[in-house]
Amino acid sequence: MAALLPQAMAAEPARRIVVLGDSLSAEYGLARGSGWVALLERRLAQQKISAQVTNASISGDTTSGGRSRLPALLKQHKPTLLVIELGGNDALRGLPLSMSRDNLRAMSQAAKAAGAKVLLVGMQMPPNYGAAYARDFAELFAQVAKDEKAGLAPFLLKGVADRPDAEAWFQADRIHPLAKAHPLMLDNVWPALKPLL
Repeated sequence: MAALLPQAMAAEPARRIVVLGDSLSAEYGLARGSGWVALLERRLAQQKISAQVTNASISGDTTSGGRSRLPALLKQHKPTLLVIELGGNDALRGLPLSMSRDNLRAMSQAAKAAGAKVLLVGMQMPPNYGAAYARDFAELFAQVAKDEKAGLAPFLLKGVADRPDAEAWFQADRIHPLAKAHPLMLDNVWPALKPLL
C-alpha cells in the first residue's frame, strides 16, 4: 500500500477548479452534461490540462448564498481556482449593488486566503432596469476584479443575450439559455480562465 501512495498522489490533478454559480452554471432546464461547466471539463481534457472541476452551482443562488456556502467548499475541495458566477439573481431581486459588491469582494478575499486564484464572471442586466442601474451593475464586477487582482470574464452571455435573434437562444422563460448557447458561454469564460491555470 505504501508503495502505491506516491502514485496516487501524483495522479490527483494539481489544478482544482470550483465553479460557484447560479442557474446559468447549474444546467437549469438542460440535459446533464450540456452546460458550459461540463463543456469546460471536456475542453480541459482535450487540451491535456489536468484539472478536477467541481460544479457547486445552485439555481437561484445569490452572492449572499454563495458567500455563506464558500467556507465549506474551500475546506472540502481546496480549490486552486475559484470561478464566481453570481450576481444575476441579486439584480433580478433588486438587491442593493453595494451588498453584491461586498459579497463578491468577501468571497474573493476568502478564496485568496485559502490559496486559490479567483475568476469573476460578469453579468449584465437588460436596459429595462434603468440605464444607470445596468451600467453600475456591469461595472461592479470589473471594480471588484481590479481591487482584488482577480481575473474577469466581463459578460457570460456575450454573443447570446446581445444578438439580434437573442430570443432564439433562450428557453421559454427568456432568462436561461438553451444548450446551443453554452459553447459560446464557455468561449466567453475561457480566455480569462486559461491564464489562471
